[in-house]
Amino acid sequence: MSAYQRLKAIHRFLVPPDSGQSWTAYLWLIYLSFFFIEWQFRPVGTLELTLSLATVAVFLVLYFSAYRRSGRAALCHILAIVALAGAWSWFNAGASVLFIYAAAFANQVGPPRRAVWIVLSIAAFAALIAPLARPEPFYWMPGVFISIIIGLANIFFAEQQRKNAELKLSQAEVRRLARVAERERIARDLHDVLGHTLSMIAVKSELAERLVERDGEKAREEIRSMGESARKALADVREAISGYQRQTLDDALEHMRLSLRAADIEPIIEVDERVHLEARTQGMLALVVREAVTNIIRHSKARHCRIRLESIDGELRLAVEDDGGGRIRMDGNGIQGMRARIESLGGTLKIGSNGPSSLIAKIPLEAA
Repeated sequence: MSAYQRLKAIHRFLVPPDSGQSWTAYLWLIYLSFFFIEWQFRPVGTLELTLSLATVAVFLVLYFSAYRRSGRAALCHILAIVALAGAWSWFNAGASVLFIYAAAFANQVGPPRRAVWIVLSIAAFAALIAPLARPEPFYWMPGVFISIIIGLANIFFAEQQRKNAELKLSQAEVRRLARVAERERIARDLHDVLGHTLSMIAVKSELAERLVERDGEKAREEIRSMGESARKALADVREAISGYQRQTLDDALEHMRLSLRAADIEPIIEVDERVHLEARTQGMLALVVREAVTNIIRHSKARHCRIRLESIDGELRLAVEDDGGGRIRMDGNGIQGMRARIESLGGTLKIGSNGPSSLIAKIPLEAA
């Protein structure tokens, strides 16, 4: 294991990925420096120095451990940090910063209502001990007011993160159910198309087998009938499949709008209302838009996606652009499929002419 991998493993242990903090957890430790500010204005004995360093060590253990706790375990960590803050309040004004750290973990205890009560309790305890230990405003103001601000802010953001996670899960479930429903629909359609015909072919094949020695002419007639039935079934299957592909462009654009929003990408769709397309052209463009948007959702990490369909100088122009950092692979099967569809309409497909991930298709209006 390399040094980087070892460091990354330690980081994952100290700050779990589901904590939502990443490397910022180390950044917040800069405020711990307030614990030592008072030392700049008075002498520090050996005993105080030793106890202070031990307190910081205990706090760091509690701090990183709290990121992996919830419920009662998180509450125990908060109470331990508050106890450290209360004990040191009699000797060190900078100890009020520990109240802020304790309030910051309140969102991990439970529902927002309970977490708010914990934040207010921490602030009330800091306000109660202030007149006895440190009546100076620079001590009790951070311990009271900043604890409330940080604690409530963390509760709010944690609740927003939880709702966003639930929304993404529900969207993923909707997409999964839609895929299941589509597969079931295709299975039903193919069963309806092929079930009767294949059953009839099976019966005719058994009949022809019995007739082949007794009545050759009748057996040949049954075999010819099986061939006709097979060709009819093949035509029905092709018609069913082409029916799946005959999606209107408006339906495809609306579906892509929903898909982009589900992926946290803002869709910007502009369609020239004067453009009227044949069913075949709409089906082809619908597949091109679907493939282009799928690539954006999977690879671009974009924030916005613009889809424009307009008529310019006797040409139908379809542009799909995003502001992500991805780059379209020219040798991908999806690109080759899109190019083939556009060229089948007599048009051209250009990649990257308006940026690394832009796509522009041009089709003569007479072919559209």
